[in-house]
Amino acid sequence: MAQLKGKTALITGASSGIGKAIASRLGAEGVNLVLVARSQATLAQLADALSRQYGVSATAVVLDLSQPNCGAHLHSQLASKGVVVDILVNNAGLGTYGPFETLSPEVEQEEIAVNVSAVVSLTHAFIPRMLERRTGVVLNLASTAAFQPAPYMAVYAASKAFVLSFSEALWAEYRGKGVHVVALCPGAVETQFIDKLDDASVRQTSVFSKTIQPEQVAEQALMAIQGQAPTRIIGIKNWLLANSVRLAPRDMVARSGEKMLRPSK
Repeated sequence: MAQLKGKTALITGASSGIGKAIASRLGAEGVNLVLVARSQATLAQLADALSRQYGVSATAVVLDLSQPNCGAHLHSQLASKGVVVDILVNNAGLGTYGPFETLSPEVEQEEIAVNVSAVVSLTHAFIPRMLERRTGVVLNLASTAAFQPAPYMAVYAASKAFVLSFSEALWAEYRGKGVHVVALCPGAVETQFIDKLDDASVRQTSVFSKTIQPEQVAEQALMAIQGQAPTRIIGIKNWLLANSVRLAPRDMVARSGEKMLRPSK
């Protein structure tokens, strides 16, 4: 999508971290914003700040993405107000860390609901209108964890593998119909996501010891939205790793991941 000014972007998980940074970056391009998250007070303040800073429309929508049919509900809510979404950014995500048997099964199910089911629900709700207009972008936040198993973050990595495969499949389905679907794959990013993993030792692992800033991800998100590729991996080292694991024996990849993410004792 070459011309962004005047378009409308819906961004989930917009109240902080990567979502907030993407909202700000798109706002700077003159894109009107629909900001979706659970935190009403934070979201309303952000919408007001971005609207004032960039002179764009910014609407705050409080929604729990772990609920079934969240996409249809949100689409109906926006359609009743005449809002047409040109760019859908499925950014909201949850993560857990630790030996699988110690993690809450309820939280693991919520993780799947937000990371997988909500992405499908929102995409299914908004992509038909994009196809009708023969224009639109769906940007899905995947991860470098999508390319290999991640012991101690098994559900998270599996959910991102789904997002990657889902995005690449839809890219192929719609590439000749004016709609661009792309998976953005960052490595570890300095956000509240890491703190919410609720284990201080996670920062001592080789995966999370070095992080990039949300603003760097937002810049890459803009490039992904304006590009044509089905996948954008952030960082040359991550690109090399993601492609090398495709050729390596699966047991070796899994064992390597276990060493990289093993909790300290």
